[in-house]
Amino acid sequence: MAFRTLMPRIACARTFAPVQMRKISTLDSILSKPAAPAPTDTPTSSGNHLEEWDSIMAGGSFDPTIDEHHLHIYSTKHNTHITFTDPKKQPIISVSAGNIGFKKSHRGTYDAAYQLAAHVFAKLEEMRIRPKNMEVIMRSYGEGREAVIKALLGTEGRFIKGAIKRVTDSTRLKFGGTRSKKPRRLG
Repeated sequence: MAFRTLMPRIACARTFAPVQMRKISTLDSILSKPAAPAPTDTPTSSGNHLEEWDSIMAGGSFDPTIDEHHLHIYSTKHNTHITFTDPKKQPIISVSAGNIGFKKSHRGTYDAAYQLAAHVFAKLEEMRIRPKNMEVIMRSYGEGREAVIKALLGTEGRFIKGAIKRVTDSTRLKFGGTRSKKPRRLG
């Protein structure tokens, strides 16, 4: 009796099922067994996840004690931007150092970012917005990053710093990416 090797059986490329190899003695045993159905992704809970997401985004009520406000800090070497959003990620306040009177190269300074943060926190206090939960999202590595953190932890951020539940760094990292500029040769 000669053993015969079957071709590998792969159910679906998405499931990454292990390749099955079997040795079968006769062709009859293969034909007599029905093929097993391919595994499918069954949805969990109730129905489609996209429908649940759409219902939340369409106007589902957000509980301010559970959902987080977001404080986005984008600090480059030339400017600092601060955006405060509600739990639906709709902006409430969005300003940069240029909006509060700093011009040209002064926008990228430590002092400009500190005054910008103080301005945003004063506006939030003026609008009587006191979030229960808040996430701070920082991006890039300018001078203003440290200045905004100092203002947040100082007396300017006294009404907000207790609400911070999470701090996230969303600085873009390149893996390979585009070719860098050639280094300057001085001298």
